[in-house]
Amino acid sequence: MKIAEILADQRYTLSFEVFPPKSDAALESVRQAVLDVAALSPAFVSVTYGAGGGGSRLTLDIARSIREQTGAETLAHLTCVGADQEQIRAYLESLKNCGVENVMALRGDLPAGTTTDDMGESAYPHAADLIREIHRTGGFCIGAACYPEVHPESANQQEDIRHLREKVEAGADFLTTQMFFDNNLLYNFLYKLREAGVTAPVVPGIMPITSAKQVERALKLSGSFMPRRFISLVDRFGSDPAAMMQAGIIYATDQIIDLFANGIRHVHVYTMNKPEVAAAIQRNLSAMLGSSL
Repeated sequence: MKIAEILADQRYTLSFEVFPPKSDAALESVRQAVLDVAALSPAFVSVTYGAGGGGSRLTLDIARSIREQTGAETLAHLTCVGADQEQIRAYLESLKNCGVENVMALRGDLPAGTTTDDMGESAYPHAADLIREIHRTGGFCIGAACYPEVHPESANQQEDIRHLREKVEAGADFLTTQMFFDNNLLYNFLYKLREAGVTAPVVPGIMPITSAKQVERALKLSGSFMPRRFISLVDRFGSDPAAMMQAGIIYATDQIIDLFANGIRHVHVYTMNKPEVAAAIQRNLSAMLGSSL
């Protein structure tokens, strides 16, 4: 099933994100954690692009395992930094052969020492260029990333939304947000998107912070604004792993409840390959999930 069809459903849903291992040596342990996440029957499972040189091969391996062993719908990530047209087309053909109908199209992180100016000679300088290629290929539902707090390479939010509109016009069917910890940032962003004529479905992305170490990583990845109440939570419980995990799960659950209460029906959870975290959030929302109120 294509994710656009899932997002048209009026029920409340959760989707989960997992990532492949950095090497073949860790493949089996990661595969089991991923399958445990997929076994929770989310709306779909998003598989990030393989890291550490594994690239598309490990992403494809995990996506195939999810489909074959759990039947869960999958969304395979694809980045275009450093890729040529032949590589992209071959990967898309491999996805089709595995029955994967959904692709998250991303530019990807620039190699160390390069800038956006260096991408001029690339086959796909921007995510929008990759989206056009996937759209021309046909047969895929295409997702793209968006940033409630502005992409770090954009001069301002107006410029960022203009680029986002280009992604949608290129063929993106839906958008998934970078993590955020203050829902008001999302609501303000959605208003500005609609004002700019961007009407594609937007799926909020929630990152449960279940250890103090994750805070630093989250800031490095996204530079997200962290509300005082969240910082207080980390200050109070960060030194107690069990308490921090519980507090982080409750904070993420509270964010999702607020999103549901304000008209959002589909939420994406960055589970970090932690089935216990995904299951706990799902339990907290058990009476809401599947509801069409």
